[in-house]
Order: sequence, then C-alpha cells, then structure tokens
Amino acid sequence: MRILLAPMEGLLDYRLRDTLTQVGGFDECVSEFIRVNDTLLPSHRFYRYVPELYEGCRTKAGVPVKVQLLGSDINCMAENASKVASLGAYGIDINFGCPAPTVNRNRGGAALLKEPDQMFAIVKAIRKAVPSVIPVTAKMRLGYDSTEQALVCAKALEEGGAEEIVVHARTKTDGYKPPAYWDWIYKIGATVKIPVVANGEIWTEEDAVRCKEISGCQDIMIGRGAVANPALALMIRGERKENLSWDEVKKILFRYWQSLEADMEVKSRAGRIKQWLHYLSRQYPEAEKDFEIVKRLTKIEDFTKYLESPVTAE
Repeated sequence: MRILLAPMEGLLDYRLRDTLTQVGGFDECVSEFIRVNDTLLPSHRFYRYVPELYEGCRTKAGVPVKVQLLGSDINCMAENASKVASLGAYGIDINFGCPAPTVNRNRGGAALLKEPDQMFAIVKAIRKAVPSVIPVTAKMRLGYDSTEQALVCAKALEEGGAEEIVVHARTKTDGYKPPAYWDWIYKIGATVKIPVVANGEIWTEEDAVRCKEISGCQDIMIGRGAVANPALALMIRGERKENLSWDEVKKILFRYWQSLEADMEVKSRAGRIKQWLHYLSRQYPEAEKDFEIVKRLTKIEDFTKYLESPVTAE
C-alpha cells in the first residue's frame, strides 16, 4: 500500500509537508497547485512553492514530492511542465479537481471536468513535453455538478498518457461535504487500466479500510485527515496503535511555528497555527481549549511562549 499526502491550499504547503513527513508513514507528496496562465513561469516561482527542488525534490525525511500544475492553456501547461522537469521535478501532477470559484471561473481545476477533450489534450501535451522517466499523473473529482462524465474524464486522462489518477470521490458541487462516494472510484478503476488512488473522507484507520474495500484501490491519499491526526498514516499502516499525545503534538506545533519564521509575517503565522488547531480539535479536545487561548494572542513572544510550554495535567 502507498499513502500519499495531499496538498491543501493555504495550509498544507512545503512547511507542513516537511513537518508531517517527519512524523512518518507517507510514500509521496503532491505540492500545492502552481497556477499557469499564459506565460512561462520563472524558476523562482517553482522554487517558492516546491523548495524541495533544491534537494532532489524530496522532503527532509526523504519523501518525494510531485509538482502540481493547474491551468487550461495546452501549450503553456506543456512549456511549464518542461521547465519544472528541467529543475529536477520528481513528477508532474495535473489539477482537475480544485473547486475554488476563482479557479473555476478562469477555466481551471474542476471546471475542466466539463471538457474531457481538453483534459486529454493537456495531459497529452505535458506527457510529450516531459522526459519519459518523469511520471505524469492527474487528480480529478467525479465531475463538476454531476457524475455523468466521470468515466469519460478518467478515460481521457488515461488516453492522454497519465500514468496514475487520484480520484477525489466528490463532485465540485459537493465541495468537501460528506460522504465521499468511494463506489464511484471502483467504477473508474474498472474502466481504466492505469493505477487509481482513492481520496476523500479518510479520517481514521477504519475509514481507510472501508475506502479500500469499497473503492477497490490499494493506494490512498489523505489530506485533512493527516492534519487532524499527524500519526494517521502510521496508524493506517499498523505501525502505531494510538494517536500522538497532546504533549507530542505541541512539540510538533512548535517546530512548525519555527519553520514559518523565515518568510511569513506574524499575523499569517498565527493564522496557520489557528487553522491547524481547528483541524486537530477533531481528535484532541485539548486543541479546542488551546484554540480559545491562541485566538486572543497578538504578540509573537506570546505565541512562542504558548507553543514552548509543556502540557500540564489538570
């Protein structure tokens, strides 16, 4: 079984990739999407999103990172894929799943699920532009506002040359509302001959087992579940039986806080900690209590003091 770490726009970036892969259990990561419009992006844009390019495109824990591109211009997507490949990308992933209205209005992400021919052409152009040793993969949802073309879209990706498809088992209209329709992943897997990875609503080891049974997939991708429970990948593998203690989580939060210091202003750093505490509250009642504490903090020294302080028993 492979467990992939998903990107989360505005939270699960290279800093949190580094933090979570050091906890362990992941085989591969995918970067936040890099938006491609009508120009060849400069190298520094790729390095900004994926600084792992400086280190063989791997996190400090040695986990490889695919670079994800988002856009609808066939030639421009291919040119940028070729550029990032020349910088040492481990793999290229193409985003056909982002549900954000600003992205969709510009014909990106999940909006392209209404245009399977365009999906095919984008994948084909990228596959042709990228050396054969670099894998080209794609992530899709089940459709824009219905599942009517789910199988057509998956087949378009396969025929375009994608070597693997990650399927987020919801439509764009579904957003992130439960449930995830894992049975549709099974239908897609039965339609294409390339590997399919299941994604969506995997919060626990039990969810992972059920998802694999229903989807027929050996491999899974987790995002929000891993943020809510940093040890989830290890627990799914059976390498750990229990959640991390809250004291262990606070030490991880502090390391993450330190990683934000170099290039993020205090307000944004504080926002990231609050976001993470919000997700952690699904598993840890202490996170909800601590969220109430940190939302009142405004000074950097107060955040540092809170995150450095040991957990005290009540």
